[in-house]
Amino acid sequence: MIDMKFRPIGTLAMGLAVAMMVAPAADARRGGGFGSRGARTYSAPTPTPTAPQYVPPVQRSMSPKQQAAPATGQTSQSAKAPSRFGGIGGGLLGGLLAGGLIGALLGNGFGSMLGSGFLMTLLQVAMFGGLALLALRLFRRKPKTTPAYANNVSMFTPRNEQPQSQPRPMTSQFGGGAAVAAQDIPINQNDQAEFERLLADVQDAFGKEDYGRLRTLTTPEVMSYLAEELSTNATNGLRNDVSATRLLQADVSEAWREGRTDYATIAMRYESIDVMRHRDSNQVVKGDPTQPTETTEIWTFTREDHGNWRLSAVQTS
Repeated sequence: MIDMKFRPIGTLAMGLAVAMMVAPAADARRGGGFGSRGARTYSAPTPTPTAPQYVPPVQRSMSPKQQAAPATGQTSQSAKAPSRFGGIGGGLLGGLLAGGLIGALLGNGFGSMLGSGFLMTLLQVAMFGGLALLALRLFRRKPKTTPAYANNVSMFTPRNEQPQSQPRPMTSQFGGGAAVAAQDIPINQNDQAEFERLLADVQDAFGKEDYGRLRTLTTPEVMSYLAEELSTNATNGLRNDVSATRLLQADVSEAWREGRTDYATIAMRYESIDVMRHRDSNQVVKGDPTQPTETTEIWTFTREDHGNWRLSAVQTS
């Protein structure tokens, strides 16, 4: 039977466990990251002036993790470290030693040194030693080869040091932040205006629980996560009311192409009226309906064959 003095501790532990399971449901969209960033899903986005701190990789994604392939030039330790007496030189030295041993068994070679006088013994030892050293020096010399990264150009270039065009500043609506990361494809002003519009439209559609509109603005994966959150809120009798979204500052973190698909990861700092209301009474449960709050997030957009951009990932800064 459990001692009475331990019951308060057990009750407290159970209460904390329940709180940990229930608390994230009301603020799921602000926790961690979800969606896909193509081949860079499980790598951290490059910092920018808008989001200079480290942002963890996407935590919830349907993209499979890719196994890192071993380097082409990677070899085992035994292959890299040749034997001290390996190669042709080692074979010659081994032949000399073997010849001496056979001669000793037949009464010649090393065995006959004892009967040839001390001077003859020294001469034979010097001869064998000199031949052995000469053979090792000749056959252990390796021809000089030109390195694969001649002219000081490395075969592997870090992503942030890839040659690229001068990054373009964002539009005035984006707060004038400068793009500083790997930008493999150009992001023009039309793209920037589209990202700003998508930010406001996605927030508005989410606040109004407009599933049809969200499907046109996001990828099916992101739509599934947003629908899951909306369903959780409805189950708990809540509604996340988001309105008056306004972009304050943004800049390009990364922009690249994978086959026919383009990706653009954008750091965004925006303000909005974000409150949680009771579904029946419309009473505010969390937040201030009169004061906008600022949020910094990393949004990744994608498009195929230069079509329309859609939201494909959201990460919390």
